[in-house]
Amino acid sequence: MCRVVDLKQAVLAKNDSLAQSLRADLAARGTTVVNLLSSPGSGKTALLERELGLARERGIAVAALTADLATENDAVRLARSGAPVKQVLTDGLCHLEAGMLGRHLDGWLPQETRLLFVENVGNLVCPASYDLGESLRVVLASVTEGEDKPLKYPTAFGLAQLVVVTKTDIAQAVEFDEAAFRAHVQQVNPGVEVVLTSARTGEGAGLLVDRALAAGEGGAVHTPVMARQRTTAPHVHGGPDHHHGGHDHDHGGADPGHDHGGEDHDHGHDHGDPAQPLPPRPAAAPTR
Repeated sequence: MCRVVDLKQAVLAKNDSLAQSLRADLAARGTTVVNLLSSPGSGKTALLERELGLARERGIAVAALTADLATENDAVRLARSGAPVKQVLTDGLCHLEAGMLGRHLDGWLPQETRLLFVENVGNLVCPASYDLGESLRVVLASVTEGEDKPLKYPTAFGLAQLVVVTKTDIAQAVEFDEAAFRAHVQQVNPGVEVVLTSARTGEGAGLLVDRALAAGEGGAVHTPVMARQRTTAPHVHGGPDHHHGGHDHDHGGADPGHDHGGEDHDHGHDHGDPAQPLPPRPAAAPTR
């Protein structure tokens, strides 16, 4: 008898299992993971740098892992906050996966870390379908990206547990229609909270830290309808530069430009054909 195996579902099922284990392991040590997703240029690095600094001022043990296809620019910026930072270079891979994240955290993440912010690869397509073991999934969009962004990327926004609008200090200049954006978010993800921020002026400062702490302490976290329905979402990978692996670099807070702590050539990344995978399974909690 011939058995047909759906690779796309198998890949996502394996990732979900690894994500659940990672979530449980980190929760047991008191670490809450926040998965940050956005398109390139949304301003998430600037906002995260401010949030890391504020967390440290409040005495909260915080760390950040940032993923990019190339360069260590974001890690150098984030390390200015004084928080432990690791740069993961994906060598063309357009997203992080739970197993990959777990390997990069092993032996690096300080034991006392209370909040871990994961800055995913700048992309609203590939990362949307992969649960990383987070307790809070945040999707960011700048006022310059257009009010219809949630409709163009329904999986990313539809699975968000918090939506953050960035660069509000220039909202008037670019004629950002806040009401239209909020309506489009609610169309794909009814009930999700939308907050406004500006890394430049400080609007919304500390919101990410507060929401992350609440999630880690068992507070109510929005459960998207799309996550409950387990709907299938289109997912396309880009040609020849999509391959396995990922190099990582550590940045100590005191000297972000030089303390790299070595390079780990991690090529143990498991990946099948994830075309049109199921969405991830973020930690469920009562809807707001």
